[in-house]
Amino acid sequence: MDFLFIEVISKPLWLWLLFMGIVVALMVFDLGLLHKDNHEIGVAESLKLSAFYITIAILFGGYIWWAWSSGTLVTSDGTNPVASYFQGYIIEKVLSIDNVFVISLIFSYFAIPRQYQYRALVWGIIGVIILRGIMIAIGAELVSNYSWMTLVFAAFLAFTGIKMLVVKEGDTDVSKNPMVKLVSRFMNVTKDLHGQKFFVRQPHPVTNKKVLFATPLFVALVVINFADVIFAVDSVPAIFLITTDTFVVYTANIMAILGLRALYFALAALVYRFHYLKYALALVLVFIGLKGFYSFFLGKFDPYLSLAITIGIIAGGIFYSLWKTRNATADTPHST
Repeated sequence: MDFLFIEVISKPLWLWLLFMGIVVALMVFDLGLLHKDNHEIGVAESLKLSAFYITIAILFGGYIWWAWSSGTLVTSDGTNPVASYFQGYIIEKVLSIDNVFVISLIFSYFAIPRQYQYRALVWGIIGVIILRGIMIAIGAELVSNYSWMTLVFAAFLAFTGIKMLVVKEGDTDVSKNPMVKLVSRFMNVTKDLHGQKFFVRQPHPVTNKKVLFATPLFVALVVINFADVIFAVDSVPAIFLITTDTFVVYTANIMAILGLRALYFALAALVYRFHYLKYALALVLVFIGLKGFYSFFLGKFDPYLSLAITIGIIAGGIFYSLWKTRNATADTPHST
């Protein structure tokens, strides 16, 4: 059993296997037991599921605290993994809320019924695990070999935050998404859905031979994963400015994304109530960017103070948004 203690990216193999085992168990439980009948998920069930995933994330954070305090877990950069994990988790969670509107547009564009949306979202986790892993590995390699990359990340985040504060967002046109055109060009795509299937065999309109066709549900899945890569351009640099420990970065990212799939249906129905949260998120990105400059030139910023400031800004944004939209409905236009 010595191979379990082989170091993989500065952590023993058993620690990575433990985390991936948790992820696989959650997906099997979710797909195989909770939603094998593809029923439509309501807001109440969505909130209950989200509470379950948040509890799992907190318990895993508790394990990180225990492992760190007992000396079992040592971060590669000497940072406090507990504060870093929870700060990264919160930032990724809030950034993910911004994804909900785009995901909702994608499902609407492809006319995906609600009873099939959850299965598509859960299967999308597999793509996210792989894609985020690749992006985090690239980020870790860059930061490890070029310390000045933290300044690039810091400047990028500060610029992104300021841009979010002053530039009005444009409308998202799913039909112009490059992945829609790419899949349609290289694959046969059916016009109609075929239940929960991603692929079906049916006669080709020209040859009349049965060939493999992708369904709109599969195309929607591809576009959602592509959208996640775009959003990861913000979240991955943000958490690397909190900690460069790859294990903490990856686990915080994946735990937040696992919960997003459960929370999606509640957020999709109530997203208009969080209209002003993006400004709090913008301030957090500016803060993390400035903290990156501080840490590079002056030394480490207190991790618990950083976590407290992040929670304070996000909490303030949530309460202000809920108060400001207390009389609003989903069709109420917002002024900024």
